[in-house]
Amino acid sequence: MLTLAACVVIPGRSLHGQQANSTASSFPLDSTASLEVVNGKAEVATYREQRSLHLLAIPGRSDPEDNEAVTVFLPGVDFKNGTIEADVAGSPLPGSRSDARGFIGIDFRSQESGTRTESIYLRPTNGRADDQLRRNHSVQYESLPDFPWFRLRKENPGVYESYTDLNPGAWTKMKIVVSETKAQLYVNGSDQPCLIVNDLKLGETHGRIALWANWSTDAYFSNLTIRGDR
Repeated sequence: MLTLAACVVIPGRSLHGQQANSTASSFPLDSTASLEVVNGKAEVATYREQRSLHLLAIPGRSDPEDNEAVTVFLPGVDFKNGTIEADVAGSPLPGSRSDARGFIGIDFRSQESGTRTESIYLRPTNGRADDQLRRNHSVQYESLPDFPWFRLRKENPGVYESYTDLNPGAWTKMKIVVSETKAQLYVNGSDQPCLIVNDLKLGETHGRIALWANWSTDAYFSNLTIRGDR
């Protein structure tokens, strides 16, 4: 299921290798018009030679709760199965706490204003850390409200997070492939996923797509494309 404004039908290949029709839409992210921004604001900026959407925390905030994020919901999207691709760049803001990681990611099948959502995100400063355990926490899946990252890590260590090479502040290509109760994350054009989730906690549902970053992250998004299986 995917409902998109100004979408086109293109031939594609399903996740099971069968020929199928897909709907596709590109979001250049060169305007804030029609975007729903929660817990912050968004502006258009040029970052490392790419026109992009820059997420900003509410001015004047100091040390909010760790789980607070600036979230941007896309208009006209109802997503169930398919592929989400975007260029993202995240790094800790100057003066952030020592445990800031540059958290930046994508919510999908998001419901109830984002209180129920599936999410895959990056911790860019972990990708090249000297500590191997930190490297193993470079990419993360979580499902709110019942399965935040810390619960998943405690109950299933190493299952819902993994390593991939990340460079803070650099443009990073994320591709999330979703099929029924499974999701895979591909980074920087790799033909192999760096994270495999075989049991999406919300089940076979559908919902909105949102871009988000922790309040302590200098976050940019560009070249967003969404393809949904029909």
